[in-house]
Amino acid sequence: MFLSVFDIFKVGIGPSSSHTMGPMIAAERFLKRVSDGRDRIPGSGDPARLRCVLHGSLAFTGKGHATDRAVILGLAGFTPQNYDADRAEAVLAEITEKHVIDVPELGEMRFDPDTDMVFDYGEPLPGHANGMVLEAWDADDNLADTETYYSVGGGFVVTARELENAGDDSAPLDVPHPFRNAAEMVRMADESGKSVARMKRENELAHMSPEELDRGLKRIWEVMSGCIDEGLSREGTLPGGLSLRRRAKRIHDDLVAEQGRNLTAPHTINDWISVYAIAVNEENAAGGQVVTAPTNGAAGVVPATIRYMLSHVPGATSSKVPEFLLTASAVGAIIKSNASISGAEVGCQGEVGSAAAMAAAGLAACLGGTPRQIENAAEIALEHHLGMTCDPIAGLVQAPCIERNGLGAIKAVSAASLALRGDGEHLVSLDACIETMRQTGRDMDVKYKETSLGGLAVNVPSC
Repeated sequence: MFLSVFDIFKVGIGPSSSHTMGPMIAAERFLKRVSDGRDRIPGSGDPARLRCVLHGSLAFTGKGHATDRAVILGLAGFTPQNYDADRAEAVLAEITEKHVIDVPELGEMRFDPDTDMVFDYGEPLPGHANGMVLEAWDADDNLADTETYYSVGGGFVVTARELENAGDDSAPLDVPHPFRNAAEMVRMADESGKSVARMKRENELAHMSPEELDRGLKRIWEVMSGCIDEGLSREGTLPGGLSLRRRAKRIHDDLVAEQGRNLTAPHTINDWISVYAIAVNEENAAGGQVVTAPTNGAAGVVPATIRYMLSHVPGATSSKVPEFLLTASAVGAIIKSNASISGAEVGCQGEVGSAAAMAAAGLAACLGGTPRQIENAAEIALEHHLGMTCDPIAGLVQAPCIERNGLGAIKAVSAASLALRGDGEHLVSLDACIETMRQTGRDMDVKYKETSLGGLAVNVPSC
């Protein structure tokens, strides 16, 4: 399957692409299914009540990730794209009080958040760690319709049937440069004489107009950049119970003041890189608007690296941003297709590790790197995240997630710089690194894969 730049980078809401955006999208899909009525269970009446059962990681960390809120709002017609925070709070309050959801095209449906939103802490569903079952019941409590959904990371959602049929990836890609892995990407670049970004752009243009592509890329960066600025301007405490204070504004203010007094040490550039990422992920933790890159939990790495380039690299201009995003998305699509970007499936190596690889590739491209140097930059960044667990304290995308994005961005910049010092020849290929990540994720204990049952989540008091 061809993965577009807009599959990898999607505008959405925090705090999690797999635990917030995905369940909201699944609820929206279920509404369309119920409204269509073609899959109605024979003998049942018209749907009158809705129910959701969360399994696996969605159950274990659902409260911290606001999964229950996302599902309820999705059933009420909200999407990540049309989300309005003030309206959402009003709708949730009304549903909690009246135990009724006013469902678009279906009218009022019974839904009691205390009994119809179920957290099943047993074994996860067989298809993926992030499984959920949505149900519609008639007025006589007969099951009228049901579907199983998996939120597989980065806001991607598939049904159980779609997941079963996704195994055969042998069909040809309907694009001019159909690379499925990094080796093919480099080979096709060598043969065509085109950059990774140029090949990716031509692939995109097989499915959309140049105007649509350029407009979409501009929108992605506008939201990313706006998220940084918003995070750098806000103070206070993040929601969720950890009483974690926002730090981005204070750090940024200190950096600006030091810069004005000419007190900046060379290593301080790392603080600039980090603060851009921290700003994004504090916004994500607060439920703000972010861009999956490739997930919400890793949303700060790519925009921080772009802001670093634009603000600190001599001669860099915003005209380079499309090249960065296209190159980064090419690497992200390869990782997703051959391993995973889901913390619930492979740990944080699949989230911040993938984001760092994408950012390193994008920066290397914008600094004049060859396709081989770009592939090397991505490999270096990913290799040094291998084995990283996903162990959010209290199930919140805050600690250690926010700081990990800062360090991921620093690694991305270092990886790009190191790769550009070489000629592209290196021992470990990006494809080998991706396969290692896949195998490591498969062997990793489930308690280290976004369940908050191991690691920092059990060794740091959360109250």
